[in-house]
Amino acid sequence: MLRRAAPSAATALLRRALSNSPRPRSSAAATAVASSSAVNSILLRSLKEHYLEVSKMTPPPKISPPKPYTIVKGALDQTSGPVLRRSYGEAGEEISISVARLSNIMPPGADSDSDGSDGAGGVSGSISQLFLHVDISRPESSKSLQFLCGLYPDAVGIHSVCLRSKTSASGAVAVAAATKGGGEYQGRIFQELDEKVRDAFHFYIEARGINEKLFPFLQAWLYVKDHRNLIRWFKSVGAVINEPKPE
Repeated sequence: MLRRAAPSAATALLRRALSNSPRPRSSAAATAVASSSAVNSILLRSLKEHYLEVSKMTPPPKISPPKPYTIVKGALDQTSGPVLRRSYGEAGEEISISVARLSNIMPPGADSDSDGSDGAGGVSGSISQLFLHVDISRPESSKSLQFLCGLYPDAVGIHSVCLRSKTSASGAVAVAAATKGGGEYQGRIFQELDEKVRDAFHFYIEARGINEKLFPFLQAWLYVKDHRNLIRWFKSVGAVINEPKPE
């Protein structure tokens, strides 16, 4: 409805400007300014309405991650990067976990979850299937073992395993690079590995606490991050549209 209203408002202002001014050049300039102002006003009003609507949404209850995982400081304000971190074992393994919506990573149609509700007044649909990037490294090694996993309320599944340099990208950037393939040999497709090897990898990550118990926290964390990003986006777009134009 707003998209149809904008042209009619601009047209009315155009006709009014043409009828009131005898100078064609001035009339064209005035019409352009008036039309732009009318469109900006409509857009700003719409942004404000949606901003107020989103700001009133009730966030999910605060949930702590399963111990001994801790939240990476500042993760909510970063565009990508690890969310959770922990140490494991006598070798001092460092484990970090990044998360994204599975629907943002997998091709269209691959995500069968389309109920459109997250049960908490969600910002943009359900968050019931998550995609994890798990990085496991040791202090003395220049490489890290990286897993791409699907996380669900009752299960975790490994999509791929690779060995990458510690200097390689991490978080969402690493997820994108790994799904597209890179210069380093990534190993065989996980489903092509022997069943015993696949089972061994699943035991490996489960021993390190990468399981369905992470789901409630990461689901709530993504909801809060989506909410913050949307609020920030409405404010930023409104500020750009509303900033004074040079004379």
